[in-house]
Amino acid sequence: MFLALVIDLVLVVLFTVVGHYTHAHSLDLEGIVSTAWPFVTALVAAWILAAVWDRPLSPLKTGTAVWAITVLLGMVIRAVTGEGTAGAFIVVAASLNLLTLVGWRVIASATTRRGSRR
Repeated sequence: MFLALVIDLVLVVLFTVVGHYTHAHSLDLEGIVSTAWPFVTALVAAWILAAVWDRPLSPLKTGTAVWAITVLLGMVIRAVTGEGTAGAFIVVAASLNLLTLVGWRVIASATTRRGSRR
């Protein structure tokens, strides 16, 4: 379970680092933290709301819940704090986080099932 949380955190932070760098053309810590904190906060809430500890590797039950809550709540936090929530940003954030937060679980569950069949 702890590894799943670390993977989710790394992927969400990586998404925000790439996004910040793409727009600001810098890797300044303050800018990265400013970009990341709404999504990291939302991810923590997603873990609690989705009870991830029950099935941390489940792509459908857990992955989609973590993805949806993280993106939705992250955007709400950004909107409330006066940060950008442009349509294109929402589409990119939703798409990339879907690929990563659900995608790694698809891979992990497939390899776990294959390993248990042997």
